[in-house]
Amino acid sequence: MKKLVLSLFITLLPAVFSAAQDFSANLRRHVEYLGSTEMQGRKAGSKGEEKAAAYLYDKLYQAGLTMLTGHEGDSFLIIEDGDTLRSCNVAGVLQGYDKDLREEYILVGAHIDHLGTYPYTVDGEQKTGVYRGADANASGVAALIEAANILSSNALFLRRSVIFVGFGAGEEQYAGARFFTSGGEFSDVSNIKLMVNLDMLGRGTAENPFEIYSLIGRSDLASMTSYVTENESVTTRPGIHDGEVFASDHLAFDLADIPTLTFSTGRSREYRTSRDVPELVLYNKLAAETHYIATFLKCMASKDILFPSASASESGNDEFTYSMSDCDKQPQFFHSDLKHFMDAWVYSYVKYPQSAIDNGIQGTVNVSFIIEKDGSVSNVKVVKSVDELLDAEAVKVITASPKWIPGEIGRRKVRCRVTVPVEFKLQKGGSFNLKR
Repeated sequence: MKKLVLSLFITLLPAVFSAAQDFSANLRRHVEYLGSTEMQGRKAGSKGEEKAAAYLYDKLYQAGLTMLTGHEGDSFLIIEDGDTLRSCNVAGVLQGYDKDLREEYILVGAHIDHLGTYPYTVDGEQKTGVYRGADANASGVAALIEAANILSSNALFLRRSVIFVGFGAGEEQYAGARFFTSGGEFSDVSNIKLMVNLDMLGRGTAENPFEIYSLIGRSDLASMTSYVTENESVTTRPGIHDGEVFASDHLAFDLADIPTLTFSTGRSREYRTSRDVPELVLYNKLAAETHYIATFLKCMASKDILFPSASASESGNDEFTYSMSDCDKQPQFFHSDLKHFMDAWVYSYVKYPQSAIDNGIQGTVNVSFIIEKDGSVSNVKVVKSVDELLDAEAVKVITASPKWIPGEIGRRKVRCRVTVPVEFKLQKGGSFNLKR
């Protein structure tokens, strides 16, 4: 009988996801409400942002999540032009069932605020315009809500726990995300194994394709997306973006050494203008993207190992490498963190090649490397190239790194893969900067 019941659940799962595809009308309602003139642009600290937070809370609660915040959200203060403003985050969780993995978390988030209003004059009469922010980022919040609905319907299949967060004050230097990673409404930040950011998902065209933006190594991203397509039926698949990762709420998690990826269709021509209105959102494509995101979250919540980036060809052995966030005790560089490694080692010793300066070559080289069990650095390679000269300089400096204190899982030393961005930035007048 137990086998029969399990079989029925497995049989019903594709049907649940198939039914979930038909929710473009729900997405439209979310975007139209959040992007209405009534919301007055949802500026951080405004009544509009407060209404958006309350709306998200209601939708997550109705989806069956265990809420981590009250209806008013978890509030924090920001100072802008001498004024103190109150913003808040809204968060809920779906608890995983696996006793060995349920204390690991995948977090999916989207910022709820936008730019507010602006003054303009018509025939000498002062008027107020609204930055409605339909794509940026009502579309991301709408996808968050509907992904929560889909995942809640499949909660029995989640091994890891999944947290859904609406960040306040994303337009204010990602204040809500920074508050969250500081241990605001959720104290177990160190057990977040992956942060999935949803930002600008409403314009999925050939000009603005649906893509993953991330500093995670390309092999790991390919492993994740392949795992989804091998285990689930999806109609839309994101590409992996080869260019720069745009700034968004994920940055706060990057700084906390938590692997992040952002689903987005990128910046449209209407980005941060009054023309970013609900009528321009492509709801059928947003529905397909949301279905993929929910499927991706379900697969990652059930995957044995999120980042199986080691291979026999890389290291001469068949041991796994782990991400820093997988470790109970993370690797340390001279008893300090990854930021100290970048500041004290990489940016202290890396040199900007003169020929690159002369030719105006600049950009961010993403370099992956493994911290071995003895603390040595191995397998240094470029995962996002800018130029041969810059690539070689970044690899040279990281290869020469002193030994680290290795990471540990259950008091056992493990191999750990790290990916870092090394920025080469030219300034006006031909000078340069090697430190962010």
